[in-house]
Amino acid sequence: MRANRLLPLLVLIALVGWLYFKPMQHGQVDTAKPTPQGQVSTTPPASYQAEGACPVLPGFLPQEALQTIKLIEGDGPFPHRQDDTVFGNREGLLPSQANGYYHEYTVETPGSDTRGARRIITGGTPPAVYYYTADHYSSFRCFQVHP
Repeated sequence: MRANRLLPLLVLIALVGWLYFKPMQHGQVDTAKPTPQGQVSTTPPASYQAEGACPVLPGFLPQEALQTIKLIEGDGPFPHRQDDTVFGNREGLLPSQANGYYHEYTVETPGSDTRGARRIITGGTPPAVYYYTADHYSSFRCFQVHP
């Protein structure tokens, strides 16, 4: 009888272990569907430009992101005081970098009374990597501005 109680627990432990230790595959970007929550479609910054794994101005970027990119490339002026501030990567979804490496910028959401959930995160000064999140840092998709 005790074995019958342990079996579901062992199955649950095995499943959690498999999900936790399953290797991530870096460098794969799926532009046809959104990135599942909690996963990152990216390569580490060191190999970003060499591999060219992230698409150039992909279709998943909303039109408003192009204006934000122009402001980033022109060093502002930015419409929100939070723009061009350090992004701490507290969620740990982007590749680990020194504090101050990532910066965040608002991508306007038409009809929203707030900043909304859409952001562009850049890495490096000048930016060497770009990420887009439509869900306020729950998932990220990398992209390039220039080939």
